[in-house]
Amino acid sequence: MPNDLQCLFHRDIATFMERLTAENYKPQTIKTYRVLLTRLVSLIEAAEISPQDLTAKRAAELVRNDERNRREPNKCQNIARRFVAHLITSGTVPAPVATPGQMARAALRVDYEEYLVRQRGISPRTIYHSWRFADRFLDHRFGSDETDLAAISAGDVISFLQYLLGRKGPYRDKTAATHLRNFFQYLFQRGVTETNLALCVPTVAQRWGARLPRFLSPEQIEALLAWVRDNPKHGLRDHAMLLMMARLGLRAPEVIAIQLDDVDWRAGELLVRGKGQRHDRLPVPPDVGEAIATYIRQERVSGSRTLFVSLRAPNGPFKDGQVINTILQDAFAATGVTPPGPYVGSHVLRHSLATNMVRNGASLAEIGDMLRHRSRASTMIYAKLDIDGLRSIAKPWPVAGEAQ
Repeated sequence: MPNDLQCLFHRDIATFMERLTAENYKPQTIKTYRVLLTRLVSLIEAAEISPQDLTAKRAAELVRNDERNRREPNKCQNIARRFVAHLITSGTVPAPVATPGQMARAALRVDYEEYLVRQRGISPRTIYHSWRFADRFLDHRFGSDETDLAAISAGDVISFLQYLLGRKGPYRDKTAATHLRNFFQYLFQRGVTETNLALCVPTVAQRWGARLPRFLSPEQIEALLAWVRDNPKHGLRDHAMLLMMARLGLRAPEVIAIQLDDVDWRAGELLVRGKGQRHDRLPVPPDVGEAIATYIRQERVSGSRTLFVSLRAPNGPFKDGQVINTILQDAFAATGVTPPGPYVGSHVLRHSLATNMVRNGASLAEIGDMLRHRSRASTMIYAKLDIDGLRSIAKPWPVAGEAQ
């Protein structure tokens, strides 16, 4: 490879390092990445790969096969892919030409997402997950072959759902079924399929009220919150997120969707973006407000307008609420608090708030208002936890000779 081409790559390394600095990467991390990319350039030269032939895939392969990167292969491959993307942006490397199949898939996504917005009025978060499941289904059905939407059959639908069932617990499978129905309904309305395959998606057996809500006692919740708050890694952010769920009954997606402008400090209110594009203003308890303010002042570093962001560069928003589940699982392990089930997500904080309200004499109407339920039927499950109330309406057990 000519020396001028070598200089070209090293110039791009310098501009890439400047970009990482602007994204708040630590100096030591930038130094490590500089060494990695310098080695990558040498590997490209040794393999005699021209800029016109360099792709993210080939760069990742070079890094993966380098024995010096065995300690953190995934991180090294990711930074190699990012560097190639930077080379494409700078014009050093040509952008890959999309295949007809890739262009067709991209066009399908655009049209499907427009349909979800205009016809269904679905929120951006739900649209993201709806396409994710549709894309996974298409990959499962067609693989690398040409995508023929008209060839999809009921058997393909069942096969994909069986594949998903083998990968996760049953209580979340209704989400996949719902998203797939949306996609197949779209294909039918567009005239792509002759039959409405949405009718082929089986209903997940999940009887309403079959399980009691899993909950934690107030003492257990306070123990978890105390450990999270004192965690030196990112305790202020994590404490503020969990505290909002424990005090206000927020859902995990609602927490990560909060923007800086959603906090009205003068009025002491918080704008919450809930299900079905519902917006509610909730009063902010003093301890929640203090936790948010402390996090912003002492720990938060980001140019994003999203309130809760990653503390790792480039300090962007979270894609979903899984981060809160991870925080809670770490807290369970560290404190020794026993989870009320084999798998307990962050929703347990919402259930715990409602359960403790029941035990303190709150009415179901008050609980429904607190949890912002659209239907009172959603709140009725907590009636099972009102032991005193159930005892007051229970009839004596009949004894022999008294049964009617």
